Amino acid sequence: MSKSLATTRTVLITGCSDGSLGAALANSFHKAGLHVYATSRNVAKMAGLAALGIETLPLDVLDQSSIDAAASKIPHLDILVNNAGTMYAMPFSDLSIPKAKEIFDINVWSYLAVTQAFLPLLLKSKGMIVNQTSGASVLPIPWQTAYNASKAAMGMFSDIQRLELQPFGITVVDLKTNATKSNGMTIDANKPRLLLPKGSLYEPQREAIETWMNYDKLAQDAMDTEEYGEVVVGNLLKKKPAPVMWFGGFQTWVLRIALVLPFGTLDGMLKKMTGLDTVVLRGSK
Repeated sequence: MSKSLATTRTVLITGCSDGSLGAALANSFHKAGLHVYATSRNVAKMAGLAALGIETLPLDVLDQSSIDAAASKIPHLDILVNNAGTMYAMPFSDLSIPKAKEIFDINVWSYLAVTQAFLPLLLKSKGMIVNQTSGASVLPIPWQTAYNASKAAMGMFSDIQRLELQPFGITVVDLKTNATKSNGMTIDANKPRLLLPKGSLYEPQREAIETWMNYDKLAQDAMDTEEYGEVVVGNLLKKKPAPVMWFGGFQTWVLRIALVLPFGTLDGMLKKMTGLDTVVLRGSK
């Protein structure tokens, strides 16, 4: 390890394909002067970051051997950002259980596997673990059962990691990101759209529900990824970063206020927002 690298703070980020939130965070950490290890399953998809002089490494978060190989290449680590993830929207009654399990594999179990692999380095540096969850982790948003449940699970893991690792000087941050203009949220005519299956209970309201399932409305109020990266990194690099951070578009401050309202108060807003208010009991006029 070179002298310059030995004295420079380092960060490793998963899920850094160009256009992603991971790429935005990698760029912002790089600008802040940290040595960044940007990782993705396919290194070729991080060409934009490599062109900026950011070190890119292959890391498939679903492959333990890939995780271990990446960990063996890192001599020192101050910050681990578990960012790789995936989205899935579908009414519970139409949910694919195998697909839902895949969501948990990526959004929950991969985070834990990656964290365990890099924990020895973080113990040495008394470093920081950042877990990318979502505002969805605490909101009962219709049509997103598997995704929201996976983020809620990771939010609880983060809370307990924070307590368990405090005695060892490790900081744990739950990053609750809302709508951003990342490649997972952008409206793209070439991107396959999620569709309700034939015979769905909600087929009469197909248009309204599929509009939400494909995040068309969220994309309109999404936060620019470059702005997101700058504000998140700025807050993570504070002397005492907050244990839970909320960033992103879609009136994040409104959602935070709504969470402290009496039970059920938020339901009406969520129903209208997702098209659930248009659903009429079959046989009713």
